[in-house]
Amino acid sequence: MELKTLTYLIVGATFVLYIGIAIWARAGSTKEFYVAGGGIHPIANGMATAADWMSAASFISMAGLIAFMGYGGSVFLMGWTGGYVLLALLLAPYLRKFGKFTVPEFVGERFYSNTARIVAVVCLIIASVTYVIGQMKGVGVAFGRFLEVDYSTGLLIGMCIVFLYAVMGGMKGITYTQIAQYCVLILAYTIPAIFISLQLTGNPIPQIGLGSTMNGSNVYLLDRLDQVVTELGFSQYTTQVRGDTLNMFVYTLSLMIGTAGLPHVIIRFFTVPKVRDARTSAGWALVFIAILYTTAPAVSAMARLNLMDTVNPEVGKNLAYDQRPDWFKNWEKTGLLAFDDKNGDGNIQYTPDSTTNELKVDRDIMVLANPEIAKLPNWVIALVAAGGLAAALSTAAGLLLAISSAISHDLIKGVINPNITEKKELLASRISMAAAIAVAGYLGLNPPGFAAGTVALAFGLAASSIFPVLMMGIFSKNINKEGAIAGMVAGISVTLFYVFQHKGILFIADWKYLQNLGSNWFFGIEPNAFGAVGALFNFIVAFAVSKVTAETPQEVKDLVEHVRIPSGAGASIDH
Repeated sequence: MELKTLTYLIVGATFVLYIGIAIWARAGSTKEFYVAGGGIHPIANGMATAADWMSAASFISMAGLIAFMGYGGSVFLMGWTGGYVLLALLLAPYLRKFGKFTVPEFVGERFYSNTARIVAVVCLIIASVTYVIGQMKGVGVAFGRFLEVDYSTGLLIGMCIVFLYAVMGGMKGITYTQIAQYCVLILAYTIPAIFISLQLTGNPIPQIGLGSTMNGSNVYLLDRLDQVVTELGFSQYTTQVRGDTLNMFVYTLSLMIGTAGLPHVIIRFFTVPKVRDARTSAGWALVFIAILYTTAPAVSAMARLNLMDTVNPEVGKNLAYDQRPDWFKNWEKTGLLAFDDKNGDGNIQYTPDSTTNELKVDRDIMVLANPEIAKLPNWVIALVAAGGLAAALSTAAGLLLAISSAISHDLIKGVINPNITEKKELLASRISMAAAIAVAGYLGLNPPGFAAGTVALAFGLAASSIFPVLMMGIFSKNINKEGAIAGMVAGISVTLFYVFQHKGILFIADWKYLQNLGSNWFFGIEPNAFGAVGALFNFIVAFAVSKVTAETPQEVKDLVEHVRIPSGAGASIDH
């Protein structure tokens, strides 16, 4: 069966499944809309959290970034995975014990201030809207290539699907849909990786294949890749880094604390029945995420090698443009792969020098194009398309729910109209969700850059604003409302100021290009990594302001003590 027909069948079947689940799990109350009724099993919630977390950036962009950044791309693996350890140990169980629906509600109650709640809502919306842009870009890319529609049409279709299952089902519908989406995306990511690992190394386990020798050769795959890229003038794949040690460290830290502060992930831990389940759920999420994250380095290296071997089949010989393979022609139609014959010889010259390079390769195509480059069966290629869409749609739904909950629950019910009925609040939630989808769609039609670059900024914003106030809210009795508000404002303001000072380079992945334009960076730290510095400003300002303003009320200190100390602690001690 031809690829287009198979793709329509497989992608269409997954969409029918998602919408069917939404109809079955339609939310009938605000508790079901916000936290799925609070009765989700920890393993199921772990799987849903993994799907919520593994966005288009993880499925589509991460491997593409590592493919071109080499060893330096490990910042994404370490940062995003390490963030879950912080989340499981430092935030999830305490926030679940607090028992509120949303992050801004926790901030408002803990810091006894509607102003603090409003500032938290603003920070949440800024970070979430920035994040959702990347998901919409992923939807457009996947639809544009595999359903052979233009980017705008693909994006509109994706918006309609999200609207149907997110607006109807709320968190309850989204949770069960995300479980299905996890199954789709993980199969779509690992099956092609197994095929390609077998093809290149004879080993069916990609993680082992990455360190194995090539088929029919004693040369290791990574050695072969280093040889190929260096012959064309690129940096050695296995030693390439992104800037100096400080930049790598701060980038990783920013991604870690940004992960732990992402509202659409945190809200998932309010859906389990007990406090203990929150930590268990985070552990299972890490297991489910690790399946993809340990596969990504192999996918990255193999995709880069396949691309290089296509355009440079022999040393010193470039591929003639009129002999380009079908996969090349297919991706050219999307505009994400392009050839510019600068020297007029009809051959594809691929170099790291922008003045002589004739091939434009969008990083976001590497995972989606790799099965085609490797000439895998059409059903595998179609499955990859379904997986990419599942990843983008699952995270988009979680982000949109976080935004709509902040507007309907924290602003409308929490501040504007505390006496609103549950029925009207549920209606406001659905209207807020629809509006958020419309705004996200508009930004997706006018994206500021490639998916993972946009997402990296979202992590920086969450790191500088949300993570510090949650940590201080849980572990410090002395941070008061003035300190919390000033800290959030300072953290996100410093980060946004630094980003916009360097706005022309924010979404460029090429490190050499970034270095040339970033000579005035603060200690050599690039904009996407600045969230950790913003978080430091947040902590310092919050503690300083709290020192010179009114002390935290005793009842709030007691509340912090109750949230932080396990029930019954010390009960067995004899007095």
